[in-house]
Amino acid sequence: MFDALSDRLGTVFDRLRGRGALSEHDVRDAMREVRIALLEADVALPVVRRFIDEVTEKAVGQNVLRSVTPGQQVVKIVNDALVDMLGGEDVPGLDLNAAPPVVIMMVGLQGSGKTTTTAKLGKLLKEKYGKKALMASLDVNRPAAQEQLKVLGEQVEVATLPIVAGQQPTEIATRALQSAKLQAIDVLLLDTAGRLHVDQALMDEMQAVARIATPKEVLLVVDSLAGQDAVNVAKSFTEQIDLTGVVLTRMDGDARGGAALSMRHVTGKPIKFAGVGEKLDALEVFQPSRVAGRILGMGDVVSIVEKAAAAIEHEEAERMAERMAKGQFDMNDLRSQLRQMQKMGGLGALAGMLPGMKKAKQAMDASGMDDRVLLRMDAIIGSMTPKERARPDLLNAKRKIRIAKGSGVQVQDVNKLLKMHQEMERAMKQIKKMGGLAGLGKLFGGGGLGAAMPGLGGPGAGGGLPPNLNDLLKKK
Repeated sequence: MFDALSDRLGTVFDRLRGRGALSEHDVRDAMREVRIALLEADVALPVVRRFIDEVTEKAVGQNVLRSVTPGQQVVKIVNDALVDMLGGEDVPGLDLNAAPPVVIMMVGLQGSGKTTTTAKLGKLLKEKYGKKALMASLDVNRPAAQEQLKVLGEQVEVATLPIVAGQQPTEIATRALQSAKLQAIDVLLLDTAGRLHVDQALMDEMQAVARIATPKEVLLVVDSLAGQDAVNVAKSFTEQIDLTGVVLTRMDGDARGGAALSMRHVTGKPIKFAGVGEKLDALEVFQPSRVAGRILGMGDVVSIVEKAAAAIEHEEAERMAERMAKGQFDMNDLRSQLRQMQKMGGLGALAGMLPGMKKAKQAMDASGMDDRVLLRMDAIIGSMTPKERARPDLLNAKRKIRIAKGSGVQVQDVNKLLKMHQEMERAMKQIKKMGGLAGLGKLFGGGGLGAAMPGLGGPGAGGGLPPNLNDLLKKK
């Protein structure tokens, strides 16, 4: 997300960093380019004006121009202003500080992703917050809307209110509240109806439901790909409904980012969540400081660590720690690491979050690489016998031919994977010799970044991908 904006800003700031001294003229020229970049990203004009005025005023100050690293100082000022534009301080995703059942009301236009987001939130509440949730669809207009939520509820294993034909939204809301109280539900999610456009009938319906349910959270769900249209929709809802936050869907496909950068200014409400994919676990808490870091190419290592913690199973981590203590690393271990990378979002997602890896990610995209390479490597390992996976040194020419045929690749691809394994195995042995296993073992047990990717940028592994992975990635 924000790829186009990030590229433009990266070019501007690379030039600033490359100069030993900056004049006021240099800064104003750079800010002019930043202004154009923001407008091209479909950021609302009032937001752009305020942002540029604020940054320029601070960046042309004597403390910046006379500093030892003026380019870096300007980037920091822009970063701080971006964080402020996106909502300022990082806030927790949901406010559940109320007597149960806590009601969360989802509002928005039809097609914005309200129903899917409701299911994603239900899953998040169950798994991250440890809450017992109930979902209820109040959409009696869209065909099969209530059935859709029921099916999604079964997929995420969150209860849904039984469907009663002919009931109106206010009647469903009343029944949902009664049912939630009887079942000792912690959080009640109300998926309200949408329209193809904002109209007074929709607003009246939302207000009637809100009077009955008295929601703790009213979340506006908008499609980030709609750009300024999304901002206009948010403005219309804000004028008539007391919102508490915004959920931006399809953020993974939004290369411009205008909706996200304008939303806080227009609504005055924080962006609480971002939908980053179609899967029902693809919902992230929106953290302004992390998003600003991604836009400016500074990376988001905290998110990688969180993804690693979620992807790694504790028992598997303990097993790996014990094997590393002995300097062991076979094909089963490599396969485990590749699968963890897939769970964490794949190569592209990880590269986009690592500081300084933006150009590497661009090279991957330009060469047509994708995460099928991880599946291909997994298939190669899957074509080996258990004995071969435990002892890769057994793989002679005949066995390699059999493995290549079984996985649908060339023998040279098998050789590249074996070489990659050898390099990672050597790294494991070096870690053992360095005596750094105690700390590394703790990192494994805690589900840290190194645990997710030993030998792939983890501690003691040389700080990067094995050189040979680049060769493997070239094959589509």
